[in-house]
Amino acid sequence: MFQFLAAAIDPDIRHHLSVITFLPLLGAIFLAFINRKRERELKATAFFFSLITFIASLPILFEFNGGAGFDKRLMETFDWIPAFGIQYKMGVDGISLFLVMLTTFLGPIIMLSSSTNVHHKVKEFFIAMLVLETGLIGSFCALDLFLFYVFFELMLIPMYLLIGVWGSDEAARRAAAVKFFVYTLVGSLLMFLAVLYIAGVAGTFDVERLPEECRKLSSTAQYLCFAAFMLSFCIKTPVFPFHTWLPHAHTEAPTGGSVVLAGVMLKLGTYGMIRFAIPFFPVAAFEMAPWIMAMGVIGVIYGSMMCLAQDDLKRLIAYSSVAHMGFIVLGLFSFNLIATQGALLQNINHGLSTGLLFLLVGMLYERRHTRVFAEFGGIAKVMPKFAVLFMIATLASIGLPGTNGFVGEFLILLGTFGGVPGEGWTWTFSTTMAVLAATGVVLGAVYMLWAYQRVFFGEITVKENLHLRDVNRTELAFAIPVVVLIFFIGLSPTTLLAKTEPAVNATLTRTLAAVEAHKASLAAAK
Repeated sequence: MFQFLAAAIDPDIRHHLSVITFLPLLGAIFLAFINRKRERELKATAFFFSLITFIASLPILFEFNGGAGFDKRLMETFDWIPAFGIQYKMGVDGISLFLVMLTTFLGPIIMLSSSTNVHHKVKEFFIAMLVLETGLIGSFCALDLFLFYVFFELMLIPMYLLIGVWGSDEAARRAAAVKFFVYTLVGSLLMFLAVLYIAGVAGTFDVERLPEECRKLSSTAQYLCFAAFMLSFCIKTPVFPFHTWLPHAHTEAPTGGSVVLAGVMLKLGTYGMIRFAIPFFPVAAFEMAPWIMAMGVIGVIYGSMMCLAQDDLKRLIAYSSVAHMGFIVLGLFSFNLIATQGALLQNINHGLSTGLLFLLVGMLYERRHTRVFAEFGGIAKVMPKFAVLFMIATLASIGLPGTNGFVGEFLILLGTFGGVPGEGWTWTFSTTMAVLAATGVVLGAVYMLWAYQRVFFGEITVKENLHLRDVNRTELAFAIPVVVLIFFIGLSPTTLLAKTEPAVNATLTRTLAAVEAHKASLAAAK
């Protein structure tokens, strides 16, 4: 069935990734020719193109056969700028597959939810969202480093506009947009310098060839390039202490902007780490891993403590992302198969559970125009369906067994606790990191359940809450699919893990082999 669907959408499956990458951009072009006063047609068109993109991506999921590498049937390569060795090269493997699917899955959900809460500059909003979707899908599929950078930067302007134009408070949203722009631009420019340097030395931008070619770099160059790549990805993730732009951006962004930011955009940072930073510079990554793991653990604890101090529900969820992404970074730099598998799975889990939380907070804000805890209390009495949805998202966020969040966090802690291979790494260190990170699980339950109690339980003391309407059919339509996936992944995680394991295992094997070869060369030199 899915082969037939793939053939119907794209007779030459080699171009299938290009089709799903540029369908949203085509939708943005269509929107440009629709009269801005025809808001209903604008919203319907945006939703249609995002939905078609998701449907078109399904054959990639069900027919994927990449094994430990990229699915050759889906790879597309041709010379783009031959004079500089730049190619248009697209492909997916087990590492990027589910990130592409997460992006296309959340696309129509964001469009549908935004159709109920975006009331000004509707045309521009949906154009920005569709361009942003193209940038995200392209970043996960690009196998040329220059092409990746183009897609990576393509997202900067639409996200800046989403925060700065459609945010909540005028002064605060502009400050948050500028902070997001400056942080991201500085990090990406340093990465771009490193990209140009390694391409100049290696003579290629090809992501498949660069891990081998980057070994020709001097030790100093490898460390500097690794630092440049990691700075960009740490800002994007964000890793403590490069996280300060995130709470402001999340708080001020419109609901759709917060969902795409938490659900997908942050994942570009962790994706960049395992796709580029670790394979390109394995020795530097391995030797700096203890420090990066420590930063991740600090982020887990710091983000959790900041959640306890918040009086704004959306800001609390924003800080929770700092904690959750710290878990993922810890898993990636454990160089352990179990923990890395958990980190990749937690990428998807965080996108679903936190994305749903932001959607639900957006619904509540539309009804009450406030997110302050003191303005709520007892609303489960008047919004029972909404309370159930929020409880499911909350339990997934804190990692209740049976939900998706449990599997990812458990694998990360289990793998990290098991120790990190290699000289200089002690069982005591990795165990300590796992134990400290586990405190984030406890703190997560505390701040999320406490927040839920303050909003939904107790007596209704604010009269405006007495007549709040419960979720409608449209809101259920974009919330229920996320709920289904939360339980599906929680109950059947091997469906995803089986597809990611070969690629993850191959990446770790090559990385550790490069580290061992480096140690052997140093020993021989002595």
